[in-house]
Amino acid sequence: MNPGSPWRPLWRLRAGMRWLRWLSHRQRQTLLMALLALATGVEFLENIMFVFASSHIVGGLDADPRSFALVQAAYAVGSMLMILKQQWLSRRFGYRYYLTGALLLFMTGTVVAATSHALPQMVVARFIQGVGGGALFTSCRILVNVLFGPTERPRATRIFMIGIFAASALGPAFAAELIDHGVWQDVFYGVLPFAALAALGAWLLLPDAEPRAGADGPALGPLLLFGAAIVTLQAALTEARFDVFSHPLRLTLVATVGLALLAVFLWHQWHHRAPVLHLRALRQPVYLTGLAMYFVYYMISNLSGYLFPIYAEQALKIPLATTGWLNTFAALVSLAGIFVYLQLAPRLTRKKPLMVAGLVLMAATAWWFAQMPPDAGPPALAWGLIGKGLFGVLVIIPIAGLTFRALSPDAFAHGYRSKNLMRQIASSFASALGAVLLQNRQFAVHDSLLHAVGQRPAEAEHWMAGMQAALAARGFDAAQAHQGALAQLSALITQQATLIASEDIYRLIAGLALGAAAYMLLQRRLT
Repeated sequence: MNPGSPWRPLWRLRAGMRWLRWLSHRQRQTLLMALLALATGVEFLENIMFVFASSHIVGGLDADPRSFALVQAAYAVGSMLMILKQQWLSRRFGYRYYLTGALLLFMTGTVVAATSHALPQMVVARFIQGVGGGALFTSCRILVNVLFGPTERPRATRIFMIGIFAASALGPAFAAELIDHGVWQDVFYGVLPFAALAALGAWLLLPDAEPRAGADGPALGPLLLFGAAIVTLQAALTEARFDVFSHPLRLTLVATVGLALLAVFLWHQWHHRAPVLHLRALRQPVYLTGLAMYFVYYMISNLSGYLFPIYAEQALKIPLATTGWLNTFAALVSLAGIFVYLQLAPRLTRKKPLMVAGLVLMAATAWWFAQMPPDAGPPALAWGLIGKGLFGVLVIIPIAGLTFRALSPDAFAHGYRSKNLMRQIASSFASALGAVLLQNRQFAVHDSLLHAVGQRPAEAEHWMAGMQAALAARGFDAAQAHQGALAQLSALITQQATLIASEDIYRLIAGLALGAAAYMLLQRRLT
């Protein structure tokens, strides 16, 4: 326990916790560290499962990729509103009630999502999940600093990071197996036991509220202003695919309104005596540079995370379960990389070369995926998956270690809240951008392929005749064989369109990663 913190020792808090006396001090600390890792891992697990299964969830709701962007925006807005009020709520109710309530709210949203039959229900469900989930990452990371002293904090941080990456590793394979052996709703039900265990642990182990005088009110005005700004910007992004040529003025107006609302919110927070977002405390060049790199990392990571399951399952026709395990393989590479990094980090005086190498590696990985033929199998993806796994280790962990070093202990919590706001914005925008760009490119490539087939009637007729003959040999009559051949041709064109569109998006990711690598090489703040 941090000797300078206001929290009392855990085993003295409540009579119901006397059983903790049977554990040693180190065991009690380890139990609390594991709880913080579990609570944070719950949100990561659910979000990774949701993104991995996005095409199945959207299909189950009879929706489209634009709708997926709306659902992601609902989660992001709910999460960001909670992050903004994290400090007030945690002080007002104490972390025990606050995190237990947040986990119960998260579970409620999860159940509503699992029982949704239409898009509006799913949007509401994800908003509720976001409100609950927004409390977890920020609060648990702050508690690592609050509850543990300097000697115990490194071990707590390691367990915290391992929990996040372990959840990331479990998510894709878990989601794939649940869908493969059940239905898409099981993706939501699967996370409930972990959330329930975290809620029980939060109720039993976390400290009660300390008396505080003169607490500020909830300040709903700034929250509503911020929410309106983010919703408007998200609407502009999701409508871009449809309005950029047909209604450019309307799109520009919506985006301008969103930016103006965000600017008003930031101006208000800068000048307010008790802001929900403490901007003045974060005017550190190192922190701001790190925040920009966080944004770039989360954009690239989430864009790649949205794209890979569609690329592997729909473009390369790899079975769903195998696709999940391929994703998990990449995450296990990350997990192994963390253990190696933690051993070597004390001897690495400069982190910039690692971050540049990680971004270049991600560019090479994206380019590798962009070169795959339509019959590529899992072994052909192995090198790309290794690069995808090492990307997070080489980039995000050094950034996390460097970004907050310039902040005072008092400013750390404010900095981490702002960082997690940036994470939600980047994650939501990346998923929306991926959905919109992929659909846009698929439509364009599909039309081009249909046109190309129409330009070669002799080849198309020859292919159709061969396919009809093959189907007739299996016992189909002439009409059935013709319809079957048309269906096969349509499926082949759709697969090719998805493959080409996915590879184009991977080229975009490669360009983003190389641009970020060049910026990282030239900047002098994060070294």
